[in-house]
Amino acid sequence: MQAFTKLDAKIAPLPLANIDTDQIIPKQFLKTVEREGLSKGLFYDFRFDEEGKVKPDFILNRPEYKGVGVLVAGDNFGCGSSREHAPWALMDFGISCVISSSFADIFYNNCFQNGLLPVVLAPDQVQTLMEEAKGGNHMVTIDLESQSVISPSGQKFTFQIDPQRKEKMLKGLDAIGETLQALQHLFLPLRVDLEGELLARRRDHALALKIDGDH
Repeated sequence: MQAFTKLDAKIAPLPLANIDTDQIIPKQFLKTVEREGLSKGLFYDFRFDEEGKVKPDFILNRPEYKGVGVLVAGDNFGCGSSREHAPWALMDFGISCVISSSFADIFYNNCFQNGLLPVVLAPDQVQTLMEEAKGGNHMVTIDLESQSVISPSGQKFTFQIDPQRKEKMLKGLDAIGETLQALQHLFLPLRVDLEGELLARRRDHALALKIDGDH
C-alpha cells in the first residue's frame, strides 16, 4: 500500500447524500479480484446512460474535473454492502481522498485498509468545499501529518483521525504490511544473535589459523 503523507490535488463536488457502494461500483463489476481497471465502473450509472453513452453533465465527466484527486461528497457516503471494490474503484480512478460529514462504518474501515483517506469534516465545512469546488480546476491540500485540509480559497479545516490508523497511512501499512513488519520485529533478535554467533566463529577461525601459522 502506498504511503499517504500530503496531497495537492484537484477537487470535485458530489452533493449527494447516502451514496451507497452499489452506486460507487455496481455489482456487474465485482466479478474480478483485480484492483486495476475498476475505474471504468466507478459511478457507472451516473456517468453513463442505458446505452453506455457518456452523460456529459455528470461532474466527473466534465473536462474541468479531469484528473480529480479529491472528492467532497454528501452525508453517509459509502453506505450499503461491504464490498472492498468501492475504495478500489475510487483509487483506480485517481481519487486518493474522500471528504464528507460522515461515512458508513464498513466503507470507512475499508478505506484505511486500501490507502484511501476518508476525511470527516463538519457539515458547514463540507458545504464550503462544495461551493469552492464548483467550476472545476480548483486545488486543495490534504496534509495527514497536521490533519488539515486547505481549501481552494486558503481556508484551513482540521480533522480527527485515530492515531494508529494515521500512523499506518503515513507508513503505507495495510494488514499484510503490518503483519510483515510484526514478523520482522519478531525475528530481528534471532537474526542479530545468528549474525553475532557467525562473527564470533569467524574470529575464532581466524585466530586458529594465525596460531597454526605461528607454529
